[in-house]
Amino acid sequence: MRYFELLLGLRYTRAKRRNHFISFISLASMLGIALGVLALITVLSVMNGFQKDIRAKLLGGASHIEVGGNPQLAAWPQVLQSVRKNEHVKGAAPFIFSQGLLTWESNVRGAMIRGVLPGEENKVVDIGHHMEQGKFETLMPGSFNIVLGSELARQLGVFVGDKVVLVAPDGQVTPAGVMPRMKQFKVSGIFNMDLYEYDAALAMIHLKDAQKLYRLGDDVTGIRVKVDDPDRAPFIRQEILRDLPRDAYATDWTLQNATYFRAVQIEKTMMFIILTLIVAVAAFNLVSTLVMSVTDKQSDIAILRTLGASPSSIMGIFMIQGSLTGFIGTLLGVVGGVSLSLNIDVVVPWLERVLGVHFLSKEVYFVSELPSDLHWGDVSVVTMIALSLSLVATLYPSWRASRVQPAEALRYE
Repeated sequence: MRYFELLLGLRYTRAKRRNHFISFISLASMLGIALGVLALITVLSVMNGFQKDIRAKLLGGASHIEVGGNPQLAAWPQVLQSVRKNEHVKGAAPFIFSQGLLTWESNVRGAMIRGVLPGEENKVVDIGHHMEQGKFETLMPGSFNIVLGSELARQLGVFVGDKVVLVAPDGQVTPAGVMPRMKQFKVSGIFNMDLYEYDAALAMIHLKDAQKLYRLGDDVTGIRVKVDDPDRAPFIRQEILRDLPRDAYATDWTLQNATYFRAVQIEKTMMFIILTLIVAVAAFNLVSTLVMSVTDKQSDIAILRTLGASPSSIMGIFMIQGSLTGFIGTLLGVVGGVSLSLNIDVVVPWLERVLGVHFLSKEVYFVSELPSDLHWGDVSVVTMIALSLSLVATLYPSWRASRVQPAEALRYE
């Protein structure tokens, strides 16, 4: 494209129009593109941050791989030794998982009961580093101590030193009927994983105490495994599975949480499509702006054609004019979207204080604060889409301008 088209296109963009309505429509198109791009970048950053934050918190309390038996894992010491031989395994610990009712005075709450070996469990998950009160190491065999999630402890109304009663679901048969098994435990610690699913439902006791309470003998539910690279957990699981006995199985965190992460990805894709349509609507407002501009400048176009300007030159002038409007709108949107994404941890709390509401309740969502993780790849894709749509929107009006006949346009001048 020659310097002539560029210079004239820039001049038409800067010039004050005789028709103020055209200027208003042009400004509205520019701001529409800017807002669409801003919203798209911000929403994608929030979805990325949400996915990253949830993954980190899930892996903070969940094992990367779990090895289990059917229904229990009997020869678990041999299986544990076999698992630890894998070069990618950083830690492995036996566990017992069951359910129960915790009671204190008149308060009753259901809980997920996990029997663990504290020294080994700390090599698999980092619950020991999230203790609010007490110590994780107070879980000793025969002590019948229990460590509770912070929300579960709050619901029961207990603190460190209080004694709760754990009711096991499978009772013992007596002449009077089936009687539930109950055992008193002393609260020796309270942890806070900042993940409501764990904080409101998880209680941990020593492995030996769990074996006695649930009458498992020397059996365990399974073995929890931590690997060096969580993203390679499915492949490492296959390696571990080859050395397991026939009655054992293995699963990994991607299978256990597959539905959730798939739902987040689908939601991210749908939001991208919806917000791209908003950008498209704003970009195609340029069509009406340029059509009116072409109509307004028919005499100018006719004079340029008379002076020797080719139809392709006329088309280039108006493509530059429309594309520049789209470029400015996209630039404003990118700057605003990046700024908002990088400062969303400041903007959202400020809005919550001003409006007096809390957008994310930890009882409903996995997180209580709106996270953000800006990916420059997403910014590049959004920018290219917005610029491409703006360019496409200029084609028809520019082509229409190139078809203006000088004689017809100047007949009544």
